Amino acid sequence: MGTNYYRIPKSKEVMERYQVLHDKVTRLDWFDTNQLYNDFRNIENPESEWEMFNPWDEFTHNMRVHLGKRSMGWKFIWNWNNGKFYKDKDKLFAYIRNGRVIDEYGQLIDVEEFIQMALDWCKDDGWDTDSYYKENPSHRPTWISGKHEEYIDGLRVSTSTDFS
Repeated sequence: MGTNYYRIPKSKEVMERYQVLHDKVTRLDWFDTNQLYNDFRNIENPESEWEMFNPWDEFTHNMRVHLGKRSMGWKFIWNWNNGKFYKDKDKLFAYIRNGRVIDEYGQLIDVEEFIQMALDWCKDDGWDTDSYYKENPSHRPTWISGKHEEYIDGLRVSTSTDFS
């Protein structure tokens, strides 16, 4: 059992996004059958040349970004999000400090307390994948192959973005 943590924007950024949403919704042509059929998806997704957003998709896009997970007995593992928001420890912490942090239950957590918890979580006696399977070789599933984590700037980072 573990707990996932997410970065959400500060209220000011949410209000700025809301204003953009409001402006786009008021300009929609409610009688355009093509737009209705396509759920008003007429905004290009900056991450995909094949996907279009509607104003709500654009408003909620990256509103909640998975930062990582803590699990009892394991060192904290960070979600690097393929380098989309940060590429090193300093940029990660700046990104976190520029927003708010919540856990998977919606509980708001002080940003500095979160960073310290993540850095300290099982730091000295916690497992990472290599140490766990060295200590428990019989627990290693036969399907596991490849590297599932790495260390970047001293932080344990998942090689996957989908591990919550």
